[in-house]
Amino acid sequence: MPTESLHTGTGPARRTVMAAAGAAGLAVALAGCGSDDDGASSGTVLGPVSEVPEGGGKVFAGEGVVVTQPTAGEFKAFSSKCTHQGCAVKDVRDGLIICPCHDSHFSASDGSVKKGPATKPLPAARITVEDDEIRLA
Repeated sequence: MPTESLHTGTGPARRTVMAAAGAAGLAVALAGCGSDDDGASSGTVLGPVSEVPEGGGKVFAGEGVVVTQPTAGEFKAFSSKCTHQGCAVKDVRDGLIICPCHDSHFSASDGSVKKGPATKPLPAARITVEDDEIRLA
């Protein structure tokens, strides 16, 4: 029994339509990755640098990051999700980022574990500091 084609020839084949839709979606996604040439700042504004004390830090819970200022004018950012069991860190003091759930401590300078039970460092987050504003990149 011969195999009949379901394509009637009155329009593009389904495969052609699907390939075109995929290519269009890829083009839109790549366009979103481009950079602006107008020099405007981008990223989510976290707040002014004055909110992050020297030697301490601030947790931006809504954005899932903790920003620290280990030394004057040096800002670091890390995920605020503890690597032990995923609790949100809540406090930064004495050069340490502290998780309240099981008392893990992380370095405010590099996110490394200073006291367990966590065994992995907090992942770094990308921020920019411009015009006295901290932005999540």
